[in-house]
Amino acid sequence: MKIINVASARPNFMKVAPLLEEYKNHQEVEAQLLHTGQHYDYEMSKIFFDELGIPKPDFHLGVGSGSHAEQTAKVMTEFEKVLEKEQPDWVVVVGDVNPTMACTIVANKMGIKVAHVEAGLRSYDRDMPEEINRVLTDSIADLLLTPSIDGNMNLIKEGIPEEKIRFVGNIMIDTLFNMRKRSDESTILGDLGISEKGYVLVTLHRPSNVDQKKTLSNFVDILEETSKELPLVWPVHPRSKSNAEKFGLWDELQAIDNLHLLEPVGYLDNVNLMNNARLVLTDSGGIQEETTALGVPCLTARENTERPITITEGTNTLVGTDPEVILDHITKHLQNGVAGDKDLPKPLYWDGNTAKRIVKVILEVN
Repeated sequence: MKIINVASARPNFMKVAPLLEEYKNHQEVEAQLLHTGQHYDYEMSKIFFDELGIPKPDFHLGVGSGSHAEQTAKVMTEFEKVLEKEQPDWVVVVGDVNPTMACTIVANKMGIKVAHVEAGLRSYDRDMPEEINRVLTDSIADLLLTPSIDGNMNLIKEGIPEEKIRFVGNIMIDTLFNMRKRSDESTILGDLGISEKGYVLVTLHRPSNVDQKKTLSNFVDILEETSKELPLVWPVHPRSKSNAEKFGLWDELQAIDNLHLLEPVGYLDNVNLMNNARLVLTDSGGIQEETTALGVPCLTARENTERPITITEGTNTLVGTDPEVILDHITKHLQNGVAGDKDLPKPLYWDGNTAKRIVKVILEVN
């Protein structure tokens, strides 16, 4: 059985890595890796491949960045060539980025079966490009592999036949658990001169938060105010840095004494920073899940989340984007001394064995 696994954005690598490892236990599977080349910053991708032990991709589309339409069109055109040549039995796509949707459409039209890892997540916010990608991908994929039970419920509500849906658990937690011990060897806290539970970790990159001057300026004010209480660490996404410079906010950020502005960090450093943070302020879907698995308090600066299980069964709080509300939540967390609970029960199947379940299901339904 030939399976082409599609990866593009950094979180995709974390989802693909345990699958590639699990395929090695099945001689009947010929697994290939296709990297669409979505990220324009090569180092953001390369270090993840190195740390996660992901082999060199069999195919690299090199589509780069561009508008949603440009990127989607490039992926579809190049991916079609790969499928025509390779004729795989399955295409496995992960997450909710543009290439996920694009590759699903191409494979579906060519009669090649598609499995979607992380299916069924919904924010019910059609202003989010990722939501469009999720809905379209799930509507035509052949096998929908959900990370949590609410994903099953969302798909059934949309009229997806139940026989297409399998609850397998959260693939990102496989990688997190696999790499947890190695992340303890990271020296990043010492390098920055900060202590365990003595800082706030910040990650902000979504267009809704960083593409408008007023919104990004509000976050600068939030960070400046918070820095009076505790050091902050922000590995800055290229999109956020570019916009901060364009809006004249970068110098203001650099002037905040207690704020560590970093280049994008590798996976091991990132896990170490998350695991030892007093609090995490983010707009990332993956970090909502990882902080829940690690038992670290997380404030999500968005108006909605496609991962509500991180709120109902995790450590996440949805705080919106109003600066006063966000600051109020930060203040309460810091004043109350809430430092998380590593022993909290985790959502069902967030156990590090999701890759085994996924491969088992694909082999059964083939």
